[in-house]
Amino acid sequence: MTALRLPILWLAGLLGLAGCSMNQPVSLYQLDSGTPAQPAQSTGMAVLLGPVLIADYLQRETLLQRQPDGSLQAATDGRWAGSLSSDIDQLLLRQVAGHLDSQRVVLAPATQGFTPDVQVLLSITRLDSGKAQPAVLDAQWRLIDRRGKVRENRIVHLQEQHAGTTAAQVQAQGVLLQRLAEQLSVSLKPLANQPPVAEVPRKPAPAPAKPMEKEKDKIPMALPIRTDMEVFRF
Repeated sequence: MTALRLPILWLAGLLGLAGCSMNQPVSLYQLDSGTPAQPAQSTGMAVLLGPVLIADYLQRETLLQRQPDGSLQAATDGRWAGSLSSDIDQLLLRQVAGHLDSQRVVLAPATQGFTPDVQVLLSITRLDSGKAQPAVLDAQWRLIDRRGKVRENRIVHLQEQHAGTTAAQVQAQGVLLQRLAEQLSVSLKPLANQPPVAEVPRKPAPAPAKPMEKEKDKIPMALPIRTDMEVFRF
């Protein structure tokens, strides 16, 4: 009986260990928004933030880890708590509004009737880190003024060191986005005092055409011809 019981106990132990490893809790992470100032001006600079485009590999709940060879692997001890894209939008919105002290910073698409002083077209092509790799952010923005003119086009590369844990990596990525928002706000401030767009004067409406005169009015009237000649009959 003892010889038959040992393999059964050994198999049960393996199954128990496998069950414990599968039931390990996975931590959920959100980006660190920092402590942005609460904007007080309701009539501050009007900014349309977006569209904000992020790389395809970031549009998932999986938290990716950058490896020393440059490859990416899914983290086994954590994932994003919801949409990373939405977290990035909200972090940038709060940070930019705080730096500009304006309640008039909105995410694209804007509501009807909102006329921005400037629109920010932002693209984030990289945002990741690894246990032995720093957090890296690559982005590009374009600023469009009231007249539709591109006022600035900038490519940004930022790095942030961390302690190596997953929590430290997420915190470092949040810090990078905060630094991005700060640099973006510095570029936006000079565009707050743009001259108003002059309205193009409307051309006066053409006068209505006169009705066509009747044909008989156009025919000159025959006038009698007077003569002093006398007619003699024989």
